[in-house]
Amino acid sequence: MSNNSVIKPEEDTSLKNVLRALQQDEVIAYPTEAVFGLGCDPDSEKAVNALLALKQRPWQKGLILIAANYEQLKPYVDDSALTDAQRETIFSVWPGPVTWVIPASPETPLWLTGSFDSLAVRVSAHPLVQKLCSQYGKPLVSTSANLSGQEPCRTEEEVRIQFGSSLPVLSGEVGGRLNPSEIKDALTGKQFRQG
Repeated sequence: MSNNSVIKPEEDTSLKNVLRALQQDEVIAYPTEAVFGLGCDPDSEKAVNALLALKQRPWQKGLILIAANYEQLKPYVDDSALTDAQRETIFSVWPGPVTWVIPASPETPLWLTGSFDSLAVRVSAHPLVQKLCSQYGKPLVSTSANLSGQEPCRTEEEVRIQFGSSLPVLSGEVGGRLNPSEIKDALTGKQFRQG
């Protein structure tokens, strides 16, 4: 086992707590490469609505899914819309801090895609995100942990200050990145957000 995948006892306890919260349609916070993220079960309309209300974010903007591997994302995206070359480009930077916008599967709910026919997805390199998504067995909704107009949280303490002590938080450190993930169109390569 490599050093960065060693889980400390307090992280193990908080991992159990956030997994339980996800199963109960609750919103959680967890560290990512740059900032803490807010997440929930992508298949729970109740949980996604709670997350959108917490963030004061309109559903039309759509959401990002974060996963441990591409297999977890396949039920939500139209993999057949990608060429081998496009897939190769995506996999060349995953796991990592690049979010790709891929045509959504027809079954993907509107509460994830918003007013788009595509979905933003990312395979994270953060060891705690990897562990969380692996143990939960599916991707999570991922949006930066901050209230509208506030700076994104970079520590567990900042999450508690903005959201209160009742929000389940996966203990751990964010990665060393200063900027949120880059967002690119998987079909055209066009950049939507610089990383």
